[in-house]
Amino acid sequence: MDAGRSGTDAVGVVVIGRNEGERLQRCLASLMGSAECLAYVDSGSTDGSVAMAGSLGVEIVELDMRQPFTAARARNAGLERLLQLRPDLRYIFFVDGDCEVIHGWIDAAVGFLESHTDVAAVCGRRRERHPERSIYNLLCDIEWDSSPVGETGACGGDAVMRVAAFRAAGGFRPDLICGEEPELCARLRKAGWRIWCLAADMTVHDAAMYHLTQWWRRTVRVGYGYAMFMRLDSVRHDKQWIDRHRRSWRWCLGVPALTAVLALAFGWPALWLLTLYPLQVARLARRGRRSARENWSRAVALVLGYFAELHGQLKFYLQRYRGVRSGLIEYK
Repeated sequence: MDAGRSGTDAVGVVVIGRNEGERLQRCLASLMGSAECLAYVDSGSTDGSVAMAGSLGVEIVELDMRQPFTAARARNAGLERLLQLRPDLRYIFFVDGDCEVIHGWIDAAVGFLESHTDVAAVCGRRRERHPERSIYNLLCDIEWDSSPVGETGACGGDAVMRVAAFRAAGGFRPDLICGEEPELCARLRKAGWRIWCLAADMTVHDAAMYHLTQWWRRTVRVGYGYAMFMRLDSVRHDKQWIDRHRRSWRWCLGVPALTAVLALAFGWPALWLLTLYPLQVARLARRGRRSARENWSRAVALVLGYFAELHGQLKFYLQRYRGVRSGLIEYK
């Protein structure tokens, strides 16, 4: 590739999905003309996604579903296919099929990488498409909005990366059922690269979460990832993951156990210790930066989420004890 080549001529896009239907069509339409080449990696869709993507002239990669599926494996396969077609690609934009890409994002990300040669990956702002339709969609929107701008420790599933840095780091670990992005970013940072989050809008995400069970499963997956990280050399010593791993145990087992012991020793006054939960909700709500309703909703969800996270951690340890490989923990 010519040294001066940049912009859309230097970037490829990998979209992953399964049965995303209209969401996928919206995603692919938002990318038309924004990159030199585009691949859609499908993981066993039955809704016509492959035919629809093919009709748009998109390169199709259909994963062999006889092998365990992970998003990490799908992203790796998509990039390898694009590099077969265009070995000179310098940048790759990974994006989930339930996201619409904001016009101008790819150019902004590539421009930033061109001018910051020590940055390996750059992400931007996700927005939720319908936060008004359910409290669970709203919680996603608040989560996206809380990501820090500037240098950061990790990106999410939507990010533009340097192909050379990505390949030198070994790509995503294909065996991880979740958390593959922060794990890769940890290896990139260890190799001397930096990760950056821009203030620019990047994608509009469609969580389509309308039931408590969906939110619970999604949070269980988060907890599963925390436990899994404690077994990975690349991230196990990172303070943020250690703190998040311990948080679930402290709030879901530590507080109830201490309350029970004190109740046996001193009687019912020990139950006042359980007021730690509403106090924690109030503390988190006061730290919020949005409306009172949104801040309190998020705070309640975070505290309830400790129990879902512990569920995920226990799931990980039980499967590890039994020698069972987990499948994906999906919420839609």
